[in-house]
Amino acid sequence: MSKSPSSLGSPWIELRLWRQFLAVADELHFGRAAQRLHMTQPPLTQAIALLEAHLGIRLFDRTKRSVQLTVAGAALVPEARDLLARALALPGFARASADGKAGRLRLAFVSTVGFELLPQWVRGFRALYPQVQLELIEATGDQQLQSLDRADIDAGFMLHSPGFVPPGLASVLIVREPLVLALAEHHALANSGTLDLLQVLEEPLVCFPRRILPSLHDAIVGMYHAAGRSPLVAQEAIQMQTIVNLVAAGLGVAWVPDSVRQFQRTGVVYRALSQREAGELPDVPSCETSLVWRQDKASASLQHFIAFVAGSPA
Repeated sequence: MSKSPSSLGSPWIELRLWRQFLAVADELHFGRAAQRLHMTQPPLTQAIALLEAHLGIRLFDRTKRSVQLTVAGAALVPEARDLLARALALPGFARASADGKAGRLRLAFVSTVGFELLPQWVRGFRALYPQVQLELIEATGDQQLQSLDRADIDAGFMLHSPGFVPPGLASVLIVREPLVLALAEHHALANSGTLDLLQVLEEPLVCFPRRILPSLHDAIVGMYHAAGRSPLVAQEAIQMQTIVNLVAAGLGVAWVPDSVRQFQRTGVVYRALSQREAGELPDVPSCETSLVWRQDKASASLQHFIAFVAGSPA
């Protein structure tokens, strides 16, 4: 009495059976398929019967004169070929993964990196390591720190004040840039020959909340306090694009990284204050972007990415 599929134990089907199935499917002759597989015909016939029992379907219609694939058997042929091809590729993929040349890399980034630098790095890294899947997540600094702590991301591009490194994280400096003033194009200061910093500090301010960029927020507020002023915060917003949009709407001025100029928002102009224009007043802060990660969680793929980014011109 033949065994039912449920009585055959584990649903696992050995790759050997799929190879034998494909040989018969290609030859449509058990004798020639057995010769191709360097085996005798009876064990091959038994193997196909076992495979059909596992699946609970007929794969071949057999007569004394011919062997033909059933509809189900024909549908399985490309899937079986793909299965065997992927199985053959697994050892190489495993070695590539161990070397960091394959796998997945989850990277968080702030919007300022996404304007120009990140697209360049993604294209370049993918060209070098096509088997590493890059998963990109836009996130603010506070979100990145939480995600790193939970190991939800492998690394993140964070904006911060110069020299600041979040405690417990490794980092590599990517770029340093000045803060520039974003103004509505109709603002009285937009086209003035020289900017008076004290006058600028009296303007309503559109700024990001301290919780998302505490070091840079403190540097900006510190500039106001050093000049004997307090910022008149008219509106807070999280994303730099939103801040610039609010500036265009006339809600106030904003201090933004110089790279935000690439967000070419109609109705906004950007002005850089030189030290000469600031006079004896405090310097306008600069900012830095760093790639940060947990040293104890640095995979081989991440090490390749760090080396690639560190060696690329910003």
